[in-house]
Amino acid sequence: MDKKLKITQVVSQIHCLKVHKRTIEALGLGRPNYSVVKNDSPQLRGMINRVKHLVKVEEVK
Repeated sequence: MDKKLKITQVVSQIHCLKVHKRTIEALGLGRPNYSVVKNDSPQLRGMINRVKHLVKVEEVK
């Protein structure tokens, strides 16, 4: 069974770099306190690593 990650945006992206804004959009987020649940993958981990200062990540069972 695949692991799932709950990704929650905790900080606004107003003063962020364009690449960070695009990554947040690609994750399916957009506003603080929005959450999405995605399957864990190396590509997803890379995206999370790029915006780790904007999001909170939890493992979901």
